Amino acid sequence: MLNLAVLLEDTAREVPDRVAVVQAEAHWSYAEIDAAANQVAGGLAARGIGPGDRVALSCPNLPYVPIVYYGILKAGATVVPLNILLTEREISYHLEDSGAKAYFCFEGSDALPTGKAGSAAFEATPGCEHFIVITADPVGRSPFSSADSLAEFRHSRPTEFDTVPTGETDTAVVLYTSGTTGRPKGAELTHSNMVHNALLMNRLCDMNEQDVHLITLPLFHSFGQTVQMNAGFASGATAVLLPRFDAGQALELMEREQVTFFAGVPTMYWALLNCESADRPDLKRITSSLRVCVSAGSALPLEVLRAFEERFGVPILEGYGLSETSPIATFNRGRARRPGSIGLPVWGVEVKVVRADGSEADVEEPGEICVRGHNVMKGYLDRPEATAEAIDRQGWFRTGDVGKRDRDGYLFIVDRKKDLIIRGGFNVYPRELEEVLMTHPDVSLVAVAGIPHESHGEEVKAFVIRRPGATTDEDELVAWCRRNMAGYKYPRIVEFRDSLPMTSTGKILKRELVSRTGSAGAAG
Repeated sequence: MLNLAVLLEDTAREVPDRVAVVQAEAHWSYAEIDAAANQVAGGLAARGIGPGDRVALSCPNLPYVPIVYYGILKAGATVVPLNILLTEREISYHLEDSGAKAYFCFEGSDALPTGKAGSAAFEATPGCEHFIVITADPVGRSPFSSADSLAEFRHSRPTEFDTVPTGETDTAVVLYTSGTTGRPKGAELTHSNMVHNALLMNRLCDMNEQDVHLITLPLFHSFGQTVQMNAGFASGATAVLLPRFDAGQALELMEREQVTFFAGVPTMYWALLNCESADRPDLKRITSSLRVCVSAGSALPLEVLRAFEERFGVPILEGYGLSETSPIATFNRGRARRPGSIGLPVWGVEVKVVRADGSEADVEEPGEICVRGHNVMKGYLDRPEATAEAIDRQGWFRTGDVGKRDRDGYLFIVDRKKDLIIRGGFNVYPRELEEVLMTHPDVSLVAVAGIPHESHGEEVKAFVIRRPGATTDEDELVAWCRRNMAGYKYPRIVEFRDSLPMTSTGKILKRELVSRTGSAGAAG
């Protein structure tokens, strides 16, 4: 038997009174988080939800994330974390594709209408039987008459629950990802995948019960989920939650809470370096406690790395992985770290670089990065053909990323997936956006690509051929995209063209489009 919830349970048993989560002025002990998770598990079990069932969760970085996340696991079910920026259409797709029987959704706000979108998506998904609203007020009532609030769902439930036995190869979490073609796919990560990766992170960074993590990475993403929440709970650390990244707020929390551990994507480090807050926190107090930083999600520019380390006096350790690898596959660690590299394979994991014919590439020769080990997913949910394309019979997962090795075995990323856009650390998949844009009545043909952006790394741009007689302008089409796509991925820039460059077989040459386009500025 192995259940990912053991990471919380073991720490709650050993140090029940230690602070597990800090958010705003609220402090939750490990015992309190565990007891609340037990109530969630009891509520799910009472509704007949258990092993084999999947439960979706949409919530920003609030204490309710670990409460519901571990509660679902304790019930023996599988967690399906969803991006809080998804639209109604996108949520409905994820609920239906995952076969979720229940859905916990944050009520949101005018600026973040997660609850309204989630409620509408739930109503449009017959197979999803239960909708529970996570209210901002811990004892709040549901704003939707047909749904219970989390407080009501937990009310009168026992604070003790015997975790349902699960096997190490049972699916613990389904993380939605997407290749450069097709709609998002659910990567099935087992209890073994997730437990090993969390404990591995502890080992790589020497985490301990004295650590204080500032978590600004969204916990619906594999990076924040494994590297900070699961790893931190396993070591008995304290998690300081920031629902939305803001450089000024992050620095204030680092000072106030004496943060020791920070993980982020490169644009976060860029923002921290360029924060011009008038009431800037005491940098000496921050540097006196901060002991390690981790960067992943995209390549960290050497200039940013060096400037940050010089100012904050702490090393940034870079790693590499994907949702399909739980996520850690390589890490650039300790005294042997090599700036600019994604490091060496982690314990229990093999990495190779291969040519198109499958043979191993030579030193310094670019090729596709392939990964094998305890971290590789069991497959894509209900997609055997996609799974067979991604994982060969020897267990090697083809990442689609291009990299190379130096003579000492250190890995370097040469390029990301062919058409993948990485905007502010979030993966944006062009074909998904193109399919939505093609539903607009004035769009005849469209190609979506990433262009360089000062602060986001890349910005999303759509190259559009309008239908004859159509008059839709850039502002109108961008506004339409904003309504129909998640906030992190809709195109901010639209360029109308009479034609698009193509190969003889009709394939759009996106690289040619991008090569003729300038950079986007920092605004936007």
